[in-house]
Amino acid sequence: MKLAGLLPAVLADPALTRARDLARAGGPPADGLDLTAPAALRPFAVALVAAATEAGGAARPVLAVTATSREADDLAEALAALLPPELVAVYPAWETLPHERLSPRSDTVGRRLGVLRRLAHPDAGDPQRGPVRVVVAPVRSVLQPQLKGLGDLEPVELRPGAEAELDAVVRRLADLAYARVALVTKRGEFAGRGGILDVFPPTEEHPSRVEFWGDEVEEIRTFAVADQRTIDTVDRLWAPPCRELLLTPQVRRRAAELATEHPALAEILDKLAEGIPVEGMESLAPALLAGSDSLELLLDCMPPGTHVLLCDPERIRTRAHDLVRTSAEFLEASWASAATAQAAADGSLGLGGQTPIDLDAAAFRGLGEVRTRSALLGLPWWSVSPFGLAEVEARRSDEPWRDPEPAVVVTADEG
Repeated sequence: MKLAGLLPAVLADPALTRARDLARAGGPPADGLDLTAPAALRPFAVALVAAATEAGGAARPVLAVTATSREADDLAEALAALLPPELVAVYPAWETLPHERLSPRSDTVGRRLGVLRRLAHPDAGDPQRGPVRVVVAPVRSVLQPQLKGLGDLEPVELRPGAEAELDAVVRRLADLAYARVALVTKRGEFAGRGGILDVFPPTEEHPSRVEFWGDEVEEIRTFAVADQRTIDTVDRLWAPPCRELLLTPQVRRRAAELATEHPALAEILDKLAEGIPVEGMESLAPALLAGSDSLELLLDCMPPGTHVLLCDPERIRTRAHDLVRTSAEFLEASWASAATAQAAADGSLGLGGQTPIDLDAAAFRGLGEVRTRSALLGLPWWSVSPFGLAEVEARRSDEPWRDPEPAVVVTADEG
């Protein structure tokens, strides 16, 4: 459903008009703006800010932050009715904690890298890979540091009629953490036989079959996993990496060094040194890539002038606090046994209360730290809350309560 025509209509509200004008003017980045509006107006507020920055001439995407992943999906769906859907992207969060011995799903990684690729290298000729106007992200994604340069990772891209050496494509897929199998059944797998290459990108619903004629791509078509039958012919294969931590020669050398220094982790590190992906290897990223200098926040990937909008800041603050606390507790508990083994291997009497490798650089950042980083980057920090304190405090004690109008910057009762 397309509801873009409602945007001019809601500007009849003076408060929304004021918010749009402030977004268009920019204003001092250090000055935060707190909007009071019911939840139903959040998509309109985000869309108006995005449209205002565009109307003002400067391309300033909006980073809309929600408390949960479900709210992020719901907000993106609503925004797709107010803005062109290809201009709205959801930046999903890992299903795992930063220090957990589990890797995020390949489809999650693919979606994240797809958004980062569009932010770093937008393709103006392809609406699905072009510039992003609104990035919707749960607070979990905003708090978690990620490896630098993920948007610069080049996916495997093939088109019919293009020249590509099959062996080189196979090596590139392996470098991007695709698993080679006899028969493709899951995302992140590929199989080759003769001049046919099957690839299941993590962001696609179906795998693709690429037929080569020598070094020329002759045809690309999707097929069903169940019976291997062709579904449709497509004009491109776009296969992003399946992991955010790739086993480059530098990473493999560092893993070999750490395996010698920390025998308790040799089971994991030895495999990484041999180029074998291991479940949960992302938890070791700070140690494998020289600590905090190799990490950045999602804010660092956003273009200059991005407006950060927190949708329901109170819930976001609570969620952020819980995430930071849970992550710290999990780090201490999950590495206790490894630290004990390390102490035994060293011949010490320690009881293993410390992490054998410093992984604090990958821990969730506090919301205050993220806001400080936003100010350093010059990104305006806005919030849209369903509650307003100033209006409540200004009401006289003998004045009867009235439900105010549901407008921005005016306290609104959602009930």
